[in-house]
Amino acid sequence: MQSSTWRVRSCIRCELASRLTRPRHRHRHHTPPMDTNASAAGEQRITRVLFCGPHFPASHEYTTQYLQSHSFIKVDVLPLEHVPQAIPNYHVCIVKSMKLDSHIISRAARMQLIMQYGVGIEGVDVEAATKHGIKVARIQSHATGNSASCAEMAIYLMLGLLRKQNELQISIQQRKLGEPITETLLGKTIFILGFGNIGMDLAHRLRPFGVKVIATKRSWTSCTQHTSKLIRSNVDDLVDERVNHEDMYKFVRKADIIVCCLRLNSETVYGFIQSFIVHYFRYFLLVFFHFLFHYRYKKSAGIINNDFISSMKKGALLVNIARGGLMDYEAVVKHLESGHLGGLGTDVAWNEPFNPDDQILKFKNVIMTPHVAGVTEHSYRTMAKAVGDVVLQLHAGQPLTGIEIVN
Repeated sequence: MQSSTWRVRSCIRCELASRLTRPRHRHRHHTPPMDTNASAAGEQRITRVLFCGPHFPASHEYTTQYLQSHSFIKVDVLPLEHVPQAIPNYHVCIVKSMKLDSHIISRAARMQLIMQYGVGIEGVDVEAATKHGIKVARIQSHATGNSASCAEMAIYLMLGLLRKQNELQISIQQRKLGEPITETLLGKTIFILGFGNIGMDLAHRLRPFGVKVIATKRSWTSCTQHTSKLIRSNVDDLVDERVNHEDMYKFVRKADIIVCCLRLNSETVYGFIQSFIVHYFRYFLLVFFHFLFHYRYKKSAGIINNDFISSMKKGALLVNIARGGLMDYEAVVKHLESGHLGGLGTDVAWNEPFNPDDQILKFKNVIMTPHVAGVTEHSYRTMAKAVGDVVLQLHAGQPLTGIEIVN
């Protein structure tokens, strides 16, 4: 009996000694993209990809299909409210419409890459991601057909407003023929705000309509870097008048239709304020300019505000295929009610999903689409491939290609 007891105690002491001397594996902030449950017997390492939220479902569906033959890649879709708790388990995050602030990013202990399924990354705290060693990237629109799709949507919204789409439906219900009288694009002046990839594709497609194109861009020298196969023409062949930000207000009043193709970031707000001051208050002191910028940046909803719309030609149309935050909601409603703004065609809203009972939809000269300008079969399949290829590169420890890393 004593011998048996001695053997038990001896085994316990051996086990305790083994545990004390066994090496401890601590997970540092940037571990390789592998499943920590992988056994020493050679179980496959897993790279986990998180898509945030249920909206834009084709993004995660097409990416899952593209990666379905790779068992070492796991793609999940979680409700937005579950992301903060689950994000520590993932190596790649596709934000879509999620707002990733510094608090959420600080929890992403294994995160290697945060991506947008497209261009806009205004919802990501890039500084916080950089602080935690996480790369942030977007997919270039010209490489996927996204910019071409958005350009087509802009033309669709223009034509819908000119041809009075909502009133046409009323005429059908009332069994009227030949009513109402509509307008054509022929001879119109189009002002493109933001001559990036989408703006260039739009200008290219507008040429056959017999319009005059005015465009604004922060740096016109960068136009030569555009690589779209659809656009090989010189910029002078696409744009009749090139405008810098400081001269914006001189040309706004010339346009029959203004199309917003800008990204939503602090630079767009800053650029607008600079142009406003230069045009109206050229002799203000620089110190006051900076004061006004910081004040305006907090108060303004975007560059399409009361001052901007007031400067537009009476009856001119506004089209937005960029971001809802670029428009001041109250200013738009005010000018629709007064009749100064001839119509609004927008693919984006101030709050998404948009409230179908919102007062702005009661105007007959408002056309809204549910953020689908870039949501086409071609663009989403191409973006799914871009995301899938990057995930495979990350898993293999290879350089990341096909995306634009911003930090």
